[in-house]
Formats: sequence, structure tokens, C-alpha cells
Amino acid sequence: MASHLSNIYGSEQDKVNCSFYLKIGACRHGERCSRKHIKPTFSQTLVIANMYQNPAHDPNCKLSEAELTSYFETFYEDVFCELVKYGNLLEMHVCDNVGDHLIGNVYARYDWEDEAQIAVDAFNQRWYAGRPLFAELSPVTDFREACCRQNDMGECNRGGFCNFMHLKEPRSSLVRELHAQQRVERKLHPSIRDQERAKEIAEFSAPAPALSTSLDKHPQKHSSSKHSDNDEDEDNQEARSEDLPHRNHHPDSSNNLDSHRHSKKSRRGSDPAQPDRSF
Repeated sequence: MASHLSNIYGSEQDKVNCSFYLKIGACRHGERCSRKHIKPTFSQTLVIANMYQNPAHDPNCKLSEAELTSYFETFYEDVFCELVKYGNLLEMHVCDNVGDHLIGNVYARYDWEDEAQIAVDAFNQRWYAGRPLFAELSPVTDFREACCRQNDMGECNRGGFCNFMHLKEPRSSLVRELHAQQRVERKLHPSIRDQERAKEIAEFSAPAPALSTSLDKHPQKHSSSKHSDNDEDEDNQEARSEDLPHRNHHPDSSNNLDSHRHSKKSRRGSDPAQPDRSF
């Protein structure tokens, strides 16, 4: 049962959690949805609701297509340069939908969760174009799943009222330029997070220390100690062999006792490590 629930979590078969909210971070039913909207307590992604006001949605708009493009790219660059102040911005997207739950939404994904949280706290105290901003963390992690694939192929017949994201894309050259500028700024003025990451990378890529060659000397030490032990054994054997003629030459018991004492003294003399305990 538990494995079944984990497999259907966030899918259309999940009757408890809203799949649209988990994929897109927004639901057309809002708080009236019959399924749960589980808001994340930490996330790399944030959403600023209804931030972009597209002039093309105004029925009295008289701007040309080129002017509309210039207006959007100015907005994109302005918001991008503000978002990078709070962390390493990986991607930024603007919704071109006209549904109330998606219209003008700005999504930003950072490298770290705490960077997204700092940006949320900061944007909730800001205004843009005379309107207060409302930012929150979003459960969106993969924008490929959140975007309308039919719209990417130019085949979506639901238009701006589609419940999946229809992203308004700026020029690719502008996006590359903004990300390149961000990398340069982070190199010139690295944050504490960048310094910690650079230190971790340096420690990880450092070469391993060379193995000590002191182990090669141990066999020599052992061999020398063996030679010294053998020398002591040979000395002891020579001392014992010197005592044998004395024992054979004096058959008398008293003489044997004297010779035994003499042999003990000779052994002590040959082995300086033995303490002198004779009377």
C-alpha cells in the first residue's frame, strides 16, 4: 500500500494531492481546490505571482511587435539583475498565460534553497511598477514537465488559458549575456557560499599524499636483530663447550661443584645482560 501511494504521488491518479500544483506551482481552482496544495518549506524555486504586466493584453495597446519585444526584454533584464543579488540564479522564466493563476508569473530557480528563501523574504518587501510583489517558494523542480509541450510545437489550441506554462522567451543571446555577466560578477565578488564551494573543490581535487617509504626499512631492522640474537646464541654455546673439559677432568663431586660455579661465572662474563647474583 505504501509503495502504491509513493508511485502515484503527484500524478493524476493521486486523489489527495493536486498534481497541477506540484508540477506548476499554481492551480486554477486556488484555495477552492478539492485536493491538497502542499506548499514547500524549502525549495530552490520561487514564484512571484502576476509580476509581468504584458501590454499586449490591454485592448487599447498600440505598441508594435518590436516595441513589445523590447518592453519584455527590458523587464526580463531588470528582474534578472535584481534576482542575482541573492544567489546563483540558474534559470528564470516568465509566463505568457492569461489565466488568473498563471498570468505574469515569474519563476526563478537558484543553486541553493537558502538563496531562494532570502530572495522570497526580500521580494515580499518590494514594489514593482507601482504594485506590491508577492513571492513564495514553489514546488516546481523541472520546467520541462511544467511547460505545455503542444505550445512548444505550436499546436496548443487552448491558447493563453492553458493550465500548463506558456513561457515568454527572450532572445537567447540576451540570456547568455546575462548569465555570463553573473559569472564574472561572482568571480570578482564571491559570496561566502562561493568561497566555501571553492574550498571544498580544492580539497576534493587535491592529490593524495605519497605513501611513506619507512616501511621498507623494517625488514632490515628485523634481520639485524636476528643476526644479533644468533651471535649471542653462538657465544653461549662456546661458553658451554669450554666448561665440558673441566667437568670431565675433575671427577670428584667437590671439584665438579667448583667447575660448575666456574662455568656460571664464565657464562655471566660472556653475557653482560645477566645480573651478577653469585656470593
